[in-house]
Amino acid sequence: MNAVRPIAVKLDQDTRDRLKRLADAKDRSTHWMLREAVTQFVEREEKREAFRQAGLRAWQEYQATAKHVTHDEADAWLAKLEAGEEAEAPECHD
Repeated sequence: MNAVRPIAVKLDQDTRDRLKRLADAKDRSTHWMLREAVTQFVEREEKREAFRQAGLRAWQEYQATAKHVTHDEADAWLAKLEAGEEAEAPECHD
């Protein structure tokens, strides 16, 4: 079972006041608001990092194989998708 442990966060008075106003408006505690904010931040940053890592892997694969899709091929595929057509992604090639 995960233990819940407190952590201290130093906030300037303006931020504390803003947090308190939002908590009051939402009928929530400042503690709940902080936990929610941290949870959302961590989830967003994990997704961002996963996206960045996928981009790095794609770049490394391209450097190793030189396989690619041209701009015109990608543009034509995206135009079909935009028009509502079902279209297979173009094949990568040398």
